[in-house]
Amino acid sequence: MKTTRNKSFLLVGILAMSTWVSAQVLTFSPQNSSIVINGTSNVHDWKSKTSQIKGQMVFADNNQLKFLSVDIPVKSIKSGEKLMDSKTYDTLGAEKNPTISFRMTDVAGFQRNGNDISVAVNGNLTIAGTTKKVVLKAKGKSNQNGVYTFNGETQIKMSDFGMKPPTVLMGTLKVGDLVKLSFDVSLTENQKASVN
Repeated sequence: MKTTRNKSFLLVGILAMSTWVSAQVLTFSPQNSSIVINGTSNVHDWKSKTSQIKGQMVFADNNQLKFLSVDIPVKSIKSGEKLMDSKTYDTLGAEKNPTISFRMTDVAGFQRNGNDISVAVNGNLTIAGTTKKVVLKAKGKSNQNGVYTFNGETQIKMSDFGMKPPTVLMGTLKVGDLVKLSFDVSLTENQKASVN
């Protein structure tokens, strides 16, 4: 009886190890990645940017996307104007919600043709403590050095995440509710691992 149980544990261990070595784990390269936030106001358009992107992308051994996580520190977002940055952090509730995050729930579409990749994923985007389901679409490329690059864009409304678009100069400048997020990111192969 004990021998049978030991064999069962051994079999489970072997299966787990086979999964462990079959996944390709990629991590974001902040020095080669950026997310740009483009918005409008009644006075002029505005732009903020961050390169402090953390997270992982995992491909299974059949080259199918299995996992994607993205984390962005709110206070890494910069516009070049201190007043604008302060308003941004207040709007995002940076003290209570210091991180913007995205977690993939499933793959809506995936095509790979040689080094070219087209992908759409469904996931949960959390901003200012509120989580909403969104679809992210991207075009990408891979090379033989284990480096992947992706770019794309999506639009969100601040009000959908419980945020009130900020105003500046006693309400003279009013920021529009709709913003566009444009991303151009690079990921490098990190290690072989399993993600459940």
